Amino acid sequence: MALTVGFDLDMTLLDTRPGIKDTYDVLSAETGTFIDSELAVSRLGPPLTQELGYWFPPERLEVMVARYRELYVEHAVPGSLELPGALAAVAAVRAVGGRVLVITGKWEPNARRHLDGIGLEVDVLLGDLWAEGKGEALRAHGADVYVGDHLGDIRGARAADAVAVGVATGPYSAAELAAAGADVVLRDLTEFPDWLSAHLA
Repeated sequence: MALTVGFDLDMTLLDTRPGIKDTYDVLSAETGTFIDSELAVSRLGPPLTQELGYWFPPERLEVMVARYRELYVEHAVPGSLELPGALAAVAAVRAVGGRVLVITGKWEPNARRHLDGIGLEVDVLLGDLWAEGKGEALRAHGADVYVGDHLGDIRGARAADAVAVGVATGPYSAAELAAAGADVVLRDLTEFPDWLSAHLA
């Protein structure tokens, strides 16, 4: 059976912070509601409803989520950058005949826009998933490895009995990722091809 490797999106494959900060700033200006966008982008990973719930009352959340997602297309997608080694990491999986999944907490249509924007083709893209929810998807698709920057990604990999590869490009240090149960921690994805070769050997 072919190797199957899953990747998180935000702060694993892409630095989405600049565009997401802009999106929060526009939403704040539109609604007249203070949003600490610097704080918000420092803790990317959990569901959007959780972050917006810090700034808006429950009865407004559905409308605010929808508006955020509309603004995201214009303000966040163009402002995102490939993190070092992202395309090479995916190419390394392809080079050994592997399948590539992207499993993210982001709304799937906007995640697709990001992937199209950097020309990244994947076999499966699944959005709106977090922590153990990612684990269920990883297990359903037979993932052998899951790569992510967040403690929730480590939980997802663990839930799927996949090798948990942490990358220290997000809010958590290498030590924190290791303490959370990552099987291996990389500085960034530039180290992934060599790790994968050694892992498969």
